[in-house]
Amino acid sequence: MGHPCQSDGIKPLPVLQDNVVWIWARGREAVVVDPAVAEPVRQWLVDRKLELAAVLQTHHHADHIGGTPDLLRQWPSAAVIAAAADQERIPFQTVSVEPGMQLELLGQPISVIDVRAHTRAHLAYVLPQGCSPELPTPVLFCGDTLFGAGCGRLFEGSAEDMHLALKRLQDLPDDTIVHCAHEYTEGNLRWAHALRPDDQAIAARLSTVQDLRSRGSLSLPSTMGEERRTNLFLRACSVQELRELRLHKDSWSG
Repeated sequence: MGHPCQSDGIKPLPVLQDNVVWIWARGREAVVVDPAVAEPVRQWLVDRKLELAAVLQTHHHADHIGGTPDLLRQWPSAAVIAAAADQERIPFQTVSVEPGMQLELLGQPISVIDVRAHTRAHLAYVLPQGCSPELPTPVLFCGDTLFGAGCGRLFEGSAEDMHLALKRLQDLPDDTIVHCAHEYTEGNLRWAHALRPDDQAIAARLSTVQDLRSRGSLSLPSTMGEERRTNLFLRACSVQELRELRLHKDSWSG
């Protein structure tokens, strides 16, 4: 069973413990986002007789790029789109991009956004509103910057970096479909509910997500509107508030 806001043409493929690989198919071609491993992705594409046109890499961590080299062995002409600033850590990239650039994939425009914080060269990719009948609302691939009710750990960036990255994502409209790279929503909401027990929006989303997960369904994707209402990191009014939330979340054992 899919999540009710899952966008047409973009499908989730859960892999490893909690990674979600997003596959965007149009016609007989597909774009894969952050393939952690190759074989489940390869089989998914082969079963549907799809050709791999491109891989979008949000950042260099092994559980996001680990499957790409093997996918390229089967589809050597596929483009690998990644940050120019991460050429050493993603050496198999073939299209090196900078924040602010515009691309075209599967006949659709894609914008590249700077969301450095989790890593020093983290990118997000946005398909704008109304770019195709299959995708009538904006689409965001945000890697490990924004999660369901959470945000990424600050491995190479600061709270200031994350606050700025999330402010950039705040510019997206409420109906933007948020495709993050990990199924962390329930844990994030349990933490948020413990911290804000009287917040009805958080409590309601936690109940919905727990029901989805109990039935074996993903909680993803979400929407920017849903994240604005229930994500404490997006709701943080200052760098200091975000820093304190991040420290609290990192030390939370609930």
